[in-house]
Amino acid sequence: VAGDQNVEYKKMVWHKDCFTCSQCKQVIGSGSFFPKGDEFYCVSCHEHKFAKTCAKCKNPITSGGLTYQEQPWHSECFICSNCKKQLGGKRFTAVEDQFYCVECYKECVAKKCAGCKNPITAGFGRGTSVVNYEDESWHDYCFKCTKCARGLANKRFVCHNGKIYCAECPKRL
Repeated sequence: VAGDQNVEYKKMVWHKDCFTCSQCKQVIGSGSFFPKGDEFYCVSCHEHKFAKTCAKCKNPITSGGLTYQEQPWHSECFICSNCKKQLGGKRFTAVEDQFYCVECYKECVAKKCAGCKNPITAGFGRGTSVVNYEDESWHDYCFKCTKCARGLANKRFVCHNGKIYCAECPKRL
């Protein structure tokens, strides 16, 4: 092999044109490669054969990335379904395979309290308990008697003319 251009790797020598990718058979020559056992792969074949694949775009993850529910994602693919901001390292919630940052969840997804009209965001702060009655929802601290303002979460109540009352107040109407 004297006088030819050669490739040396771990005390082995190849003609430059004989040093090829085990997958695509293209000449690696003096280019970048990845050894796997006694095989060698060009960068492209190594990515497609061995790199983790992003759960969203299905392309190989070559650097960085993150894992959510044991699935790999590119950081730029793991985004809020509404505002498209990256969610890696931030608080978010998943609703039916859609991801939302806290702000977009409150604005677009969360039920609104029939009492205070603010979003009900269980797990994101005060008001983690929810009272549901008919087709409406309340923060537990907003579910009150219309007349005396007594809290009614987990208590008996009466609905009269579309308003909620404690068991005592309708007697005084």
